[in-house]
Amino acid sequence: MVLNDFTLSLRSGESVAILGPNGSGKSTLMYLLSGELHAAFSPDSHCRLFGEDTWSLEELRHRIGVIMPEQVTRFENGEAVGDVVLSSLRSAYGRTREMRFTREEKQAAIDAMALMGIAEHAGRDFGRLSSGERRRVLIARALVHAPEVLVLDEPFTALDFAASLNLMRSLRSLINHGCTVVLVTHHPEEIPPEIPRVVLLKSGALVGDGAKRQVMSDKNLSALFGLPLRLTWQKGWCQARAADDALD
Repeated sequence: MVLNDFTLSLRSGESVAILGPNGSGKSTLMYLLSGELHAAFSPDSHCRLFGEDTWSLEELRHRIGVIMPEQVTRFENGEAVGDVVLSSLRSAYGRTREMRFTREEKQAAIDAMALMGIAEHAGRDFGRLSSGERRRVLIARALVHAPEVLVLDEPFTALDFAASLNLMRSLRSLINHGCTVVLVTHHPEEIPPEIPRVVLLKSGALVGDGAKRQVMSDKNLSALFGLPLRLTWQKGWCQARAADDALD
């Protein structure tokens, strides 16, 4: 999906949710944020990351931690969890047994796994973990660099109820510990109270941007998803229902 007449600024230290239906342009935006795509549709198009028009992709990968669900397929089932996390320090996928790591790098991996609550799994086979545990390993792998921002693309996809709750708990903890998060999702209820700003995408266009309670209104989300919706709020959480199913 091409982004049309699209202008968006993400401020340092501000966690943001990108909300939109399938095909809205969220993946294209993800690739721009990760440096895998460049804004080149017209001569005046540009994408500045950390204030720079040009950047080293290697450096960018240390400053932005990107987690996508499909990354789980890039590792062998028999690879140790600790090796999966360490591999990020060499921008590698696959076994790290022939690689050498400093004591500081190993400690950084341990700290990242501890932050995600998976330190006890360091020696386990990656393929033996649950889907939720593997998702947390991928986040630890991104955190090992201490990135300035963490970008999560549909992090709750294919997780069961318990795994989603555990991952959400970890995500909220990261934000409360000062981690800047960009959360990409098509489910309003996946946006935690700790994220104050929401950007709405539809058909490659930005159709809303601002404070969560102002942007996520019945009218705006009904237009975004193409059906009448009614929203309810509780302690910063949003629940969306079809208007004819919503309880009075």
